[in-house]
Amino acid sequence: MSRDYTDIPPIPETVWQKPLPFIAFGLGSGTIPFAPGTFGTLMAVPFYLALQPVSTLTYCIITLVITLASIWICGKVSQDIHIQDHQGMCLDEVPGFFVAMIHAPQGWQWIALGFILFRLFDIWKPWPIRYVDKNIHGGFGMIFDDVLAGVYALVIMQIIALLF
Repeated sequence: MSRDYTDIPPIPETVWQKPLPFIAFGLGSGTIPFAPGTFGTLMAVPFYLALQPVSTLTYCIITLVITLASIWICGKVSQDIHIQDHQGMCLDEVPGFFVAMIHAPQGWQWIALGFILFRLFDIWKPWPIRYVDKNIHGGFGMIFDDVLAGVYALVIMQIIALLF
C-alpha cells in the first residue's frame, strides 16, 4: 500500500527562516517528504541519549518542560501557518518518545524497542489516542496524543524490563 503524498500541504518557507517553525518541524526533519513522524522520532534519539545520565526525577522534569514548551510552540506555529497539525510538524514526537523512555534500561536494544513501540502506538492510535487525535485540537491536542502513545509504550517497556 503506497501513500499519495500530494495531499500534504507544502512546507512553509518559515521553517528555514524562523526558529519556532524550525523547532516545530523537528529541526527540519519534518520536511522530509515521507514518514515525518519516524524521522521526528529519530531526531529525538540523540537528545534522549544526552539525558541518559540524569536521574529519573530530573529526566521527568525535563520531559514535562519539553512537553509544555512543545504544546506552546506547536500551537503558535499552527496559528501562524494557518494549518492545524501540519504533517511535517513533528516536534510532538519528542515528548512522546521521551515519555516512552522514562526509566528505560540502558542499551541500544531498549532504545530500539522504545522507538518501535512508540511509533507503533503513535501510528495505530488505540483508544483513547485516536479520540484525542480527532477531537482535541490546538497545541495541547497535537502533543497529548503522542504523550499517550508514549505512555502505552512506557507501560509495555516496563513490563518487558520486569520480565527480563
